[in-house]
Amino acid sequence: MGLDSRSVSPGFGGRWRVIRHWRWPSKLRNVKNRRELIVQLKTLEQDLGIRIHDPRIFVQALKHRSYLSVFNESRMASYERMEFLGDLVLSLVTGDYLYTKFTVQEEGDLTKNKSALVNKKILASKAEALRLGGFILMSEGEERSGGRQRASILSDVLESIIGAIYLDSGFHEARRFILRSVLNNVDGILSDEQHFNYKGELLEWAQARDLGMPVYTVLQEVGPEHNKEFTIQVSIRQQLYGIGKGPSKKEAEQLAAKSTLKEIKN
Repeated sequence: MGLDSRSVSPGFGGRWRVIRHWRWPSKLRNVKNRRELIVQLKTLEQDLGIRIHDPRIFVQALKHRSYLSVFNESRMASYERMEFLGDLVLSLVTGDYLYTKFTVQEEGDLTKNKSALVNKKILASKAEALRLGGFILMSEGEERSGGRQRASILSDVLESIIGAIYLDSGFHEARRFILRSVLNNVDGILSDEQHFNYKGELLEWAQARDLGMPVYTVLQEVGPEHNKEFTIQVSIRQQLYGIGKGPSKKEAEQLAAKSTLKEIKN
């Protein structure tokens, strides 16, 4: 049973009446619940600094897969398709931004910086700053398991929101949102070593040349349990390369990979 025009008061504004022909899931056929959803969308609109023209697009952009089984909807109704589109828009805007900002960087460095700016961890932190977790439509079970705080879900929803803005308002508005809310601390992120995946970059380099997997060997482990320092060296096909030191094996491996990349590039 659809929602007729009398179900939403004029106070909600004409652009919100677009949902009157929507076939609502049973849980939302109650007028009170529908109004609560519209209020949520209005809050989202204000928090993101955007204007929502078609609320249906944003409802889909917020639907987690777990929500579909509750209402017996197909997988096509989740945010995953919009996430795909949003990822493409985000990639284009970020690539254009970096190409314009760093005019003397080579393709490899631009690619590395792009990966640092739009990795899942960074996108999840941006989604947290926008409080997107509270808007996601998900099952009670998913919510109880911590779904609203899960980095993978938050980063996916941010990309789906970008896709929704693109569909609802066009590329220009999507670009404005990305520059304002995602690329708003580029220098800070790019100056922080933890955002770069040097191990992944080294693995790609080695595999592209059929050299196999880089091996990370602990050379030294010193200090008390609460304040250790690890020294790790990389070898590829038994040839020794860079050395890294850090308070954890993970950090030492990253620094060893970074040193190796610098060595092989020189």
